[in-house]
Amino acid sequence: MRNAAIVCLLIVIGFQLSVASDDGVIESTQAQEDVAPTTDPAVAFWRAARPIYAEKGPYGQSVGRHRTEIRSRWTKKNLYFLFICPYDELNLKPSPSTSTETFRLWDWDVAEVFIGSDFRNIQKYKEFEISPQGEWIDLDIDLAKPHHEDGWVWNSGFSVAARIDPAAKIWYGAMRVPFSALGSHVPSVGAEFRINLFRSQGPPPNRTQVLWEPTMSNTFHVPEKFGLLRLTKETVK
Repeated sequence: MRNAAIVCLLIVIGFQLSVASDDGVIESTQAQEDVAPTTDPAVAFWRAARPIYAEKGPYGQSVGRHRTEIRSRWTKKNLYFLFICPYDELNLKPSPSTSTETFRLWDWDVAEVFIGSDFRNIQKYKEFEISPQGEWIDLDIDLAKPHHEDGWVWNSGFSVAARIDPAAKIWYGAMRVPFSALGSHVPSVGAEFRINLFRSQGPPPNRTQVLWEPTMSNTFHVPEKFGLLRLTKETVK
C-alpha cells in the first residue's frame, strides 16, 4: 500500500509540473525602444525575452526535432515575435517576392501567429505569416464569412526579417506587428490577447505541422483552442 501511495504521489507531482510548464500563457516582455526586426537570438533585445516552445502536432503528438522556440517582446507601438525553426528539408516557393504580399504562402514552409483582441467574438482575429525566404502575408480573419482567406487583402503594416542557416539546418523568422493592427487600445502591462502559434515544415507528403496549442483538428483555425499572450514588465538587471 505504501509503495502504491508513493507512485500515486509521483504521478500527481508529475502532472502538476507538466501543467506548470505549459499553462497556455505566453509572456511578452516589455522593451523601451523599437528596433528593426532582427533574426539574431543572441542580441540583447531577444535575450531579454522568455522563450516558449511549439512542440506538438495538431492532435498533441510529438514533433521531435522540429520543436520550435518562440520569443516575444513589446513596446508602446509594436509587438515582436522571433521563431527559431529547426528543419530537415525546406519547402520553398520558387521565385520568392519579399516586396509584395504572397497569397497562399501557407502552402509552403511558414511560421504563423494567429492573434485576437476580441474576447467576445473569438471568430475574429488576425493572421501573420513569414517564410524562411522573407515572404509574408497578413490576413484579417472572420470565420463567419464563407471564405475567410479573402481577408488577405487587408494590410497591417507589419514588417519581417528572415534568414536560413543551412549548416545548422535552422531558419529564423522575426515579425514586428503594430498594435494598431490588432484593434487594441494603448498597450499596457498585464494586457492580454488570444493567440496561437504554428509552423509548417517540409514538402509533402511528409509535411510536418508544429503547434503551440494543439487544435485537435486538421485546421489551425480553431480559436477555441487559443491560449493567451500577456504583456509583462521589463526585468531590470
